Amino acid sequence: MSQIEILPSLICADPNRRLEAVRELESLGVDGLHVDILDGHFSPSLPLGIEAVRQLRRETGLPFDAHLMVADHAYFIDALLDCGVQRLCFHAEAEPHIDRWLQTIQAAGVAPGVALKPATPLSVLEYCLERIDFALLMLINPGFAGHKGEAQVPYARRKVAACRRFLDERGAGHVAIEIDGRVGFDNLADLVAAGADRLVAGTRSLFHPKGSLADNLARMRRLAAEGLKRRKDG
Repeated sequence: MSQIEILPSLICADPNRRLEAVRELESLGVDGLHVDILDGHFSPSLPLGIEAVRQLRRETGLPFDAHLMVADHAYFIDALLDCGVQRLCFHAEAEPHIDRWLQTIQAAGVAPGVALKPATPLSVLEYCLERIDFALLMLINPGFAGHKGEAQVPYARRKVAACRRFLDERGAGHVAIEIDGRVGFDNLADLVAAGADRLVAGTRSLFHPKGSLADNLARMRRLAAEGLKRRKDG
């Protein structure tokens, strides 16, 4: 990709002023909004409901990048398609009928993706490549946004680089790599250099408390450009 996309995570915005944050982010020109939907089963928290997504969808023209972390996909996929999201991925670990749901999402005119937890092998993607627009790599275990007790997995960069090779070797260079989990100012450039194309931005970067949204976004863009140049230079 010629440009790295930055996708603010809605669950990291202040819940008391989420709409104001969305409007500010739109004015700053972010590439879209990352929408995490959790069910309390596949992942323990319940930070954002479908109705909240539906209401926010009416308030902004930004693309919605939806990430399902749920045990039963039927209701949630249908609900998010009805909300009008532009991208939608679900976890391979929780779904026995991956191809069927990818077809459903694609038929709705929405870009489909498959998400993988940190220790899930990339081989799961082998027979998804003709269907997917992107692969989302979790770099922490699904849980609570901003939880201080969990760091990014130590093999994060290695997995991103392995995924880039995996896709390129199979002629699937068009499949974007999206990364989610403790993407911060300290590791962002390295992860982009390794092959990441889309960055889910949370409390370690865009919503970092020591900077404004505008300043943090500008810093992310500089680091992303640095990482992309390193990738292109080999």
